[in-house]
Amino acid sequence: MYSSFDPRQWWRDAVTADRLVLAAKTAAAAALAWYLAPFVPFAQSEYSYYAPLGVLVSMYPTVARSASSGVQAVVGLALGIGLGLASLAVVGAGLPRIAAVAIVILLGVLLAGVRALGVGRDWVAIAALFVLLLGGADPDGYSSSYLMTMAFGVLVGVMVNLLVVPPLREKRADDRLARLRDDLGEALRGIADALAGHAFDQDAADTATAGLTETLADVREEVELADESRRYNPRGRRLRAPRDLNRRRLDALTGTADATRELSASLSRLTEGPDVDTRIPDEARRSLARAIEAASHLVTTPPDPEATAGQLREAEHALTAYIDRLRELTARDGPLDAWEAAVSLRRVIAACGPLSDPDADTATR
Repeated sequence: MYSSFDPRQWWRDAVTADRLVLAAKTAAAAALAWYLAPFVPFAQSEYSYYAPLGVLVSMYPTVARSASSGVQAVVGLALGIGLGLASLAVVGAGLPRIAAVAIVILLGVLLAGVRALGVGRDWVAIAALFVLLLGGADPDGYSSSYLMTMAFGVLVGVMVNLLVVPPLREKRADDRLARLRDDLGEALRGIADALAGHAFDQDAADTATAGLTETLADVREEVELADESRRYNPRGRRLRAPRDLNRRRLDALTGTADATRELSASLSRLTEGPDVDTRIPDEARRSLARAIEAASHLVTTPPDPEATAGQLREAEHALTAYIDRLRELTARDGPLDAWEAAVSLRRVIAACGPLSDPDADTATR
């Protein structure tokens, strides 16, 4: 389990391959920007230290986010500089500087509420305060140097991120989806084995499915990052897998996880109490276990149309056999929970169905 207070987890987070590459590129880009900053037009060389800062605000795990965040930072910076220059004009007209500081912070924080500015929101008040307090005798020169040097650093950061091993997160997202797929299949197999052995344990089933919600959130974030990493990325054009494949796999696994939790809940109600064999006889229970087992094979099958189609047919046949058993119990007031289990399995099959479409390119890399 992830622990935010575990130093070993901090170390594992800090030294991933992607993070090491990003750190190295950021360091190189910052050094390059600082070296070239004295040659930036309309900027004074004494303010070259703002160029590495521009690199820092533009370096993100994807090229698309680097570009958008860099532009947002420059826009927020420009707004703050304009606010700072206006405050200096007011100070020159006689307003006490302490009142100007308060007004600048007030307006800067208000503008930081504009969501369209993105990460640039954080720079409005900072830039305004810097211009007001550090502008000195040459506020125009300081402001232009501040803006141009920061913008230059942003440009260097984006270009380095684009040209030097542009980050691509497809493999990581694919691995996370595969692990989630295997975890779901294992949970379903455990449920099937327990049910077939007349030993369904709700606590064990709850443990198997407890982390699914948190895991899904993590995997969804990874998939979104992978989709973003393909934008404006020259390496992304060489990928053979369709752009939305991971999104379709995530949708299938999300539906499967929801259905698995519902299945576990219905089986808990179905198997509680001493009259289990009366409510669902042995043959029906074993038929349900076989249907769950077939569903687990379907879930763990890699998203290849031909392979998935075969497992889909087996899951459909097993579920049909279980439903036929339930129909035999109807006259004897077959339990509603047994039908709810069938509905949950139907949802698993429906969630995985799109991956068996031969007209959709769903094969993995």
